[in-house]
Amino acid sequence: MTVKAQILKIFEQEDVNFLLTNRIPRRLATQFIGWFSRIEQPLVRDLSLAAWRLFADLDLSEAKKEQFNSLHDCFIRELKDSARPIDQRGQILVSPCDAIVGACGKVAGTEVYQAKGFPYALRDLLCDEELVEAYRDGCYATLRLKSSMYHHFHAPYEGRIERVRYISGDTWNVNPIALKRIERLFCKNERAALTLRLAPNSQMVTLVAVAAILVASIRLRCLADAFNRNYRGRSIIDCERPVRKGEELGWFEHGSTIVVFAPDGFALCEHIGDGAAIRVGEPLMRLP
Repeated sequence: MTVKAQILKIFEQEDVNFLLTNRIPRRLATQFIGWFSRIEQPLVRDLSLAAWRLFADLDLSEAKKEQFNSLHDCFIRELKDSARPIDQRGQILVSPCDAIVGACGKVAGTEVYQAKGFPYALRDLLCDEELVEAYRDGCYATLRLKSSMYHHFHAPYEGRIERVRYISGDTWNVNPIALKRIERLFCKNERAALTLRLAPNSQMVTLVAVAAILVASIRLRCLADAFNRNYRGRSIIDCERPVRKGEELGWFEHGSTIVVFAPDGFALCEHIGDGAAIRVGEPLMRLP
């Protein structure tokens, strides 16, 4: 067994992983990585990328840039224009991000799951009674962005961003190990809910971008300010910004999670299930 395999085997043990990624000063660690990742010094950059490759399957072959100024520059890398073709069929809602599918399926009244045996209420996640009722008995999919993945997220359908709601919170890790141990984890973490009004039928879809440990901020193209521990702006922002299907909406400054909610009548595509891999622009749900 190689040294890398031995290190990964230790790190993948649930107790060790949970201890190292959660039982530390989460805010302090996030703040530090936010600062450290921006250091534009070749030796620091190269050692950081080497360490990242040790713990993750980092593939930079689709990146627009061949050289990066810093670790942060690599985190938020853009892809080549042809790297993510978008399914343009009118009945298809596409994935907003590259991800591993987690809990998904039918919303049970106003309750969904973060992992088997760990339910949470839409009211606790969305903090908006109108949205809770909009997605009663609807459809949802949890999309986990691994740290090595492309961190930008895109519009799943043509329409307009109607509203953004920012909810401050903690920065627990959102990996499967933490999801099996921390109840209502998504409801505790910092997050931003983007509500899209689809064209032409005016149905609503909401993307909840959930931050996590080492995620310095959530950035949205439609807003000037970043959502992070220093944000002091409004918690509810009306946007009315039109978007094309597949258009970039924003990015995480590290891996995290997006939970997609759609009303009753939407259904997951046949290949979507817990553990499935999906990419930006690939079919996620079918419209009524």
